[in-house]
Amino acid sequence: MGTLQLSSYALSSFSTSLNFNYITNSHKTLKTSKHPRFSRGKIRAVGTIPENESQSTDPEEPPFVALAFVSSVLLPDGTPDVHFRKACGGQKLRNIMLDSNIELYGPYGRPLLNCAGGGTCATCMVEIVQGKELLTPRTDKEKEKLKKKPKNWRLACQLTVGKKDSTGLLVVQQLPEWKGHEWNYETISPEEYASELGLEFGSESS
Repeated sequence: MGTLQLSSYALSSFSTSLNFNYITNSHKTLKTSKHPRFSRGKIRAVGTIPENESQSTDPEEPPFVALAFVSSVLLPDGTPDVHFRKACGGQKLRNIMLDSNIELYGPYGRPLLNCAGGGTCATCMVEIVQGKELLTPRTDKEKEKLKKKPKNWRLACQLTVGKKDSTGLLVVQQLPEWKGHEWNYETISPEEYASELGLEFGSESS
């Protein structure tokens, strides 16, 4: 099992540091440093922020949900490949992923190999690692298609991420059936979680 600290350099509106505990399917023990971090080159993001603008924030920026998408394939050094994005709440996760160029369907991405959001093919399965409180409950289609899957597996085309004024962090495992690692979940209180992330979404500047 390895513990990784992920830091986003691509999103200037917030700063997040989150520990992920994962276990590789090969059961190899990964040796990590005391405070391992991803280098900037290992994180694919929507774009880069010029250094002279990175410190400025827009006080009128609408509320948003921060998202971290974890690829099913590990990087060559055995660490997860993470993609950071942000989006306004009230949208289907499927739309957020497709609009943000995040891989959703894997081998079922070609036309006619998926139902294009109808909830009948179950090829858009994702695993919710963190932030399930932001999501709408399982629909009847999800209950039918995912009845043999873990409770934190969802259909991206069926779930809505929060409301328009929602804020928070959502960590999503892409293509969970094809992932090369397992997650070790830890239950922490909301106070501990907020303290660990160091995030204050929606706060007003004095």
